[in-house]
Amino acid sequence: MSAGFQLVALATDSVNANVNTIVGVGTTQYGAPVVGFNPYSQYKTVAASQTAAVLGATGAQYDYLAGVLIVPATTSAGNVLIRDGNGPDITIFAGGATSLGDLHPFIVPLGLYALAATTGGWRVTTGTNVSVIGIGKFT
Repeated sequence: MSAGFQLVALATDSVNANVNTIVGVGTTQYGAPVVGFNPYSQYKTVAASQTAAVLGATGAQYDYLAGVLIVPATTSAGNVLIRDGNGPDITIFAGGATSLGDLHPFIVPLGLYALAATTGGWRVTTGTNVSVIGIGKFT
C-alpha cells in the first residue's frame, strides 16, 4: 500500500441480498473468505409461446438480468420481450419471417436490475419457434 493510506474496513449495503456484496471477494472478521456477488450464477429456461414467464421462483425488486440467450427453432422465429415486474414490454428481438440467417443461438447482453416494487422481478414473453435462457441472479 502507498504510504499514508490504510484500508480500515469494507462495508456493504444490506438493502437487498442480490446487490449487497457487489464489491467482490472479501473476508469475515475471522479471516474466512466471503464469495462476492456473481451476476451469472443462475439461469431460467423459458419455452416458446410463453407470456410473462417469471425469471426465478417468484421474482423480486433488484433481481439482476445479465443477459438472455435466444434459441431459435426456425429462421422465422417469433419475438422475445422482457418486462420489469408489471411494467411495459421491452422488445429485445423482433423476430418475424426470415428474420434469421441460421439457427445459431445468440446472446443479448443486458446488465439490468429489476426496479419495479409492486410486482418485482423480470418476466419474459416468447413468440412461436423461439425459446430463451435468462441468465442472472433471480429470487
